[in-house]
Amino acid sequence: MLILFNKPYGVICQFSPHEKHKTLKDYIAVPGVYAAGRLDTDSEGLLILTDDGRLQHRISHPRHKEFKTYWVQVEGDPSDEALEPLRHGMDLGDFVTQPAKVRRIEEPAGLWPRHPPIRERKAIPTAWLEVIIAEGKNRQVRRMTAKAGFPTLRLVRYAVGQHTLEGIAPGEWRQL
Repeated sequence: MLILFNKPYGVICQFSPHEKHKTLKDYIAVPGVYAAGRLDTDSEGLLILTDDGRLQHRISHPRHKEFKTYWVQVEGDPSDEALEPLRHGMDLGDFVTQPAKVRRIEEPAGLWPRHPPIRERKAIPTAWLEVIIAEGKNRQVRRMTAKAGFPTLRLVRYAVGQHTLEGIAPGEWRQL
């Protein structure tokens, strides 16, 4: 079984109850499924769940090079040159990232509003990036954009491999 879930902002990727936040159990009442990978509480978007342990491992383990596509709203207005460090791999202190595919994009069409909205500062512009990586280590995309000088304001995972959020509203899921 494979479930595609559009995880809203503020939801924790666990089924056990949490004192402050909603969890997967608040949205998905399917026994025996587990997340294949995670999304931070302050990130949104595609989370894949399965009841197949081998498939869960294949999707989530970096060795299998399952590409993940993120839409990232950053603070600032990065030039193509400013994005080069992300394309060549970055030393984040505890590990060096593999090269990412990064390009500027317009705000994705049909993107839902975030609740609560991001903080906006009138004097500082924002931009949207598409970032594609195969690793997905803890807070990797946020750490990469921050090190490049463009902190992440909003992060939405749009795709994992061939699976996308297409047609799945926040808080909804689809079984494949």
